Amino acid sequence: MTMPVTLVVDDEPDIRELLEITLSRMNIRACCAENLSEARQLLAAQSFDLCLTDMRLPDGDGLELVDYIQAAGLQLPVAVITAHGSMDIAIKAMKKGAFDFLSKPVDLVALRQLVNNALKASHPKTVEKDRRTRDTLLGDSDVMCEIRSKIQKVARNQAPIYISGESGSGKELVAKLIHQQSLRADKPFVAINCGAIPHELMESEFFGHKKGSFSGAIADKHGFFQAADGGTLFLDEVADLPLTLQVKLLRAIQEKKIRPVGEQHELPVDVRLLSATHKDLAKMVQDGSFRQDLYYRINVIELNLPPLRFRSKDIPQIADHLLARLAKNNQVPIPLISNAALSALQHYGFPGNVRELENILERALALHEGDTINADDLNLPEYQEDSGKQQSLFNVAQMSLESYLENVEKKALVAALEENRWNKTAAAKQLGMTFRSFRYRLKKLGLE
Repeated sequence: MTMPVTLVVDDEPDIRELLEITLSRMNIRACCAENLSEARQLLAAQSFDLCLTDMRLPDGDGLELVDYIQAAGLQLPVAVITAHGSMDIAIKAMKKGAFDFLSKPVDLVALRQLVNNALKASHPKTVEKDRRTRDTLLGDSDVMCEIRSKIQKVARNQAPIYISGESGSGKELVAKLIHQQSLRADKPFVAINCGAIPHELMESEFFGHKKGSFSGAIADKHGFFQAADGGTLFLDEVADLPLTLQVKLLRAIQEKKIRPVGEQHELPVDVRLLSATHKDLAKMVQDGSFRQDLYYRINVIELNLPPLRFRSKDIPQIADHLLARLAKNNQVPIPLISNAALSALQHYGFPGNVRELENILERALALHEGDTINADDLNLPEYQEDSGKQQSLFNVAQMSLESYLENVEKKALVAALEENRWNKTAAAKQLGMTFRSFRYRLKKLGLE
């Protein structure tokens, strides 16, 4: 095989020499540049497998080099080297498309891990990934096509990703897909529900502990970070972490090191962090229940999953998929689902999203008669059949006229957004509303 080549950009001779020696021992050739100008010349003259650049250069900074490589369309992983404590700059670089970052003084173990990961990104294995994504993240609506495209993009680097969305909208599924399409697919995927761990055990569960470090610690134990080493750690309901653990999590992200309870020394860990919650983290930052610096670190890239009611056109495809799986699990024939039942599902609000849809179908599969699931079998509170003609009706005895009208307005707003590819300005124009009025209605109806 041809020896990989790395572009090293740093104005300090000692750093260049350290990186060159380390890379050479990994059978990687280094080409060195002292500034941006030399780096651009080398990039124009030959191809590279990786770029390591310092952030502070005599004629600019590493962010400019990241921009230059992105603009030139070079498929080149870029890792930035920042001064100790300059995480803000590293976060900016990753938002611009940098693969990863290192802090000075350079830790050689972390450097070797980063280089190995980056070279995998530079020479990915050919895998049929789009089909696999479509098989599990279903829907042909514009918003779902866009989310699948984003998953493929964000899977390529190491930036922390924050997945937001309502309960049951598929946040863990998206996290698994990011892992499966990443360079870490052959390593562990460790999913944690932060709300299910007692506060007094959290530090030990996350970082591990040494034997005898506290009462009941009868043996050394690895924590979640060590279990996910080399792979992906998914923190679901990250909003439920207590402030004391948020501080330690922030340090683990910044330093890429952890300290088990009772251990004297920090241990390096190589983990891609994904996090999610159905709560409003930005609001929690404002009221002081979630650290602003941690929010900034975990939210380098955000993926927002729309609720099921915003993509009703996807419901028939999802329902067919769920019914086939449920029927297989229960070893029964796959039933048909009537047009009336599909229409009922498409007009239902789904506060529990895809998880609720699955529960409704599982109940219908158990209780329906014959070979077809009809609308009445779904037992939806907002739907009933009348003389064989399906209609979407609200139970006026249970809901006020105001609630009924609000629901009608919600459907009109969502339909306009879908038809205009989620462009609010175009949707407002279609409905004959001012943009300001449209935004106000979205906020008032909880659709923002």
